[in-house]
Amino acid sequence: MKKIILTLLATSYLLVAQTLPNAITTTITNINNNGEIQLANSVPKGRSGIIIHNYGNNLSAITHATISNGSTASVLPYQAILHENIPNVKTNVAVGDKVIFGNFYENALLIAPNQEVYKHITKTYKKTWIHPDRFALNLMKDDERSLTLENIKKFAQLNQIGLVLIVVPNRVVILDPISKKFLGAFAMQTNRKNAMSPFYARFEQMDTSTFGFSKKDYPPYYQAVSGIK
Repeated sequence: MKKIILTLLATSYLLVAQTLPNAITTTITNINNNGEIQLANSVPKGRSGIIIHNYGNNLSAITHATISNGSTASVLPYQAILHENIPNVKTNVAVGDKVIFGNFYENALLIAPNQEVYKHITKTYKKTWIHPDRFALNLMKDDERSLTLENIKKFAQLNQIGLVLIVVPNRVVILDPISKKFLGAFAMQTNRKNAMSPFYARFEQMDTSTFGFSKKDYPPYYQAVSGIK
């Protein structure tokens, strides 16, 4: 009987074991006329990262952000650390600069319909999981009524999150919140009857008035995640 129960639990998820995206390190081999950088190694499209310049004498610094286009990448201002007292680095990109894609991919946020699914995925994949309570609190603070790529990106930048996993019908999609590109997906079946709104967080069991927020009406979970765009 015990074996039957364990088998049923396993097949109820159909979670396909796979490795989530990890960091990739490469270098700049050329700077194209359109401002894109040529990479020493091809990197899957949509992955965000950083460019590091070596000044010599054991001194290096992050100068730019970047998003992969395959064998090339776009160059963007670096905004992961936002503080008025921290000066912006003025160094231009240069051939030989190090590029790290997925520098924050060890930090991940999971948007799930309920605690059961949340625990299952976070135990399966070894990441530093940022609890969705923090994201829920951030949405309430900003008076957000829906999930969007923009408010996910904003929260990710503030908390140095590199990956966001979102449970949708029959699968889990993998989002790079900085590039706002979906990197892939894997199959997973869940019980849609126990979904919390707008996603699993412990605030439904908490008195949110403690934080000075009134209760808000959010769309049902699967409606909320289908609207992420």
